[in-house]
Amino acid sequence: MTVFFTSEATAKNGRDGHVKSSTGSIDVNLGNPKPNETPDGSKSNPEELFASGYAACYDGALNLMAKKAGHQIDSTTTAKVSLQSDDENDGFKISVILVVDIQGVSQEVGEELTAKAHEFCPYSKATRGNIDVEIITQAQK
Repeated sequence: MTVFFTSEATAKNGRDGHVKSSTGSIDVNLGNPKPNETPDGSKSNPEELFASGYAACYDGALNLMAKKAGHQIDSTTTAKVSLQSDDENDGFKISVILVVDIQGVSQEVGEELTAKAHEFCPYSKATRGNIDVEIITQAQK
């Protein structure tokens, strides 16, 4: 197995603390939003950071799958990551909704591409069977 690169970040004081990447590109205070509260934007949270990474990785996989299939697309992927109760384990779990907007292909082709991207994306592979992931494809030719 070839390791292409390793990213590193360090957190202190958990969900109400601070996280910083080794490169300094991420250097944010964390805050734990209250249930059903929209974060005010002054602090991030682990779900927001995970959503950012998943959206970027998945959109990259989607564009690669489109290119391999001979399609030229313009896409955006929005990852909605929710923290929710896990009644089975008396704790918490996360779920993800990926909203994928694809310009340049039909709805049918868009759904084929999103399915292929979901099989290919490293974040999708890491989460498969562990969390609920729903994909909403919105394609327009």
